[in-house]
Amino acid sequence: MKAPLYITKEQISSLLPMSECIPLMDTMFRDLAHGKTLQPLRSLMRLPNHGNLLGMMPAYAEGPDIIGIKIITVFHGNGAAGYPSHQGVVMLFDGQHGQPLMLFDAEEITAIRTAAASAVATRLLAKEDAAHLAILGTGEQAERHIEAIGLVRNIKQINLWGRNKAHAEKLKEKNAHRPIIIHDTAQSAVREADIICTVTASPQPVLSGEWISPGAHLNVVGACTPNTREVDTFAMTRSSLFTDRLESLTKEAGEFIIPQKEGTITVADVKGEIGEVLIGSKKGRTSADEITLFKSLGIAAEDLYAAWHIYHSLSTDPQRKFTENRTP
Repeated sequence: MKAPLYITKEQISSLLPMSECIPLMDTMFRDLAHGKTLQPLRSLMRLPNHGNLLGMMPAYAEGPDIIGIKIITVFHGNGAAGYPSHQGVVMLFDGQHGQPLMLFDAEEITAIRTAAASAVATRLLAKEDAAHLAILGTGEQAERHIEAIGLVRNIKQINLWGRNKAHAEKLKEKNAHRPIIIHDTAQSAVREADIICTVTASPQPVLSGEWISPGAHLNVVGACTPNTREVDTFAMTRSSLFTDRLESLTKEAGEFIIPQKEGTITVADVKGEIGEVLIGSKKGRTSADEITLFKSLGIAAEDLYAAWHIYHSLSTDPQRKFTENRTP
């Protein structure tokens, strides 16, 4: 048996364009809602130094009959040293014989599929005429969400805020073709925004529920542990809450767990998983003034479907160029 082929970050960026990943995540969420995937909770091993950790995220998909696991390290202090905070690999196996098929750079797959999942939620829950986007955060996910949200809504204004203004300026310069305005405060950035994406590494809320305009849609992405959150309790209680996976929400999301401990929110307040809304078993937005909130934890099925898409593309079209620029 030949050793699995390793697909690098640069190769993934051309083989998994955002325009293809968004409908792929739509399919994944639908399959999840129909019970066609196995999606256990991730397993985390915390290292005895500054909260760094190793995460292990397995999943299985019935349709293509594939198994996968993402193994990833999370070192939040890596920025100062010039390394990404999230690094690792995605491993793909066939479901019939357990044969290894391919290895992938996890950083790039994670970056693309996370924003694509938010785009699916935005297309489903944001108002049709939403045109004013606020991005809180200036890192990798800020740039990816600017791209992804722009593919599902006609965005005419982008307000950007981050704790490091130099990073904000750099992101604006890199996206000079987009209507980006840098703000000094998060409150100013979200004022009158139709869509708000929180994509920070902050352990404490950067967004207050008092600042959110009626009818806004929120993608809350950055925090993924029980003791961290990007939005406060009032933001959660004001919003109709949706998520990628209910079990992950109740076990891993500080945005849910902290208000639950305060007695202000319960599982009954969760409107549904995105996949359930997609297949029509749960309702999405019900009024123009309703505030909707998608809490994204990032699940292994997203990585699995992304990896399968790349593997299948290369298997059916071996001549597909790694360097092909397919991103709009």
